[in-house]
Amino acid sequence: MTVTLGTQQASLERRLASGEYSSASEVMRAGLRALDREDAILDEVLREKVRASLADGQPLRPAEEVFARLRAHHAAQVKAENRGS
Repeated sequence: MTVTLGTQQASLERRLASGEYSSASEVMRAGLRALDREDAILDEVLREKVRASLADGQPLRPAEEVFARLRAHHAAQVKAENRGS
C-alpha cells in the first residue's frame, strides 16, 4: 500500500523522531483508531439528538411548512447581505 501524506508527512516524521512510534504503520494505525473514536462519538451525539427530537412534545409540522420557512429565512439573509454589499 502506498500512502501520500502531503503536508502531514512532517507530522509523521516528528512522531517517529520523538520515539513515540517506531514505524509509519504504527502512526497510521493510531490515526485510524482516533478517527474510529471520533466517528463513534459523532454517531452517539447524533443518536442523542434524534432521541431528544423524538421525545420533544412539540407538535409535528408538515415538511412543506418547514421548507417554506427555511426558504423565507434564506431569502431574507440573502437580501440583507445584498443590502450590505
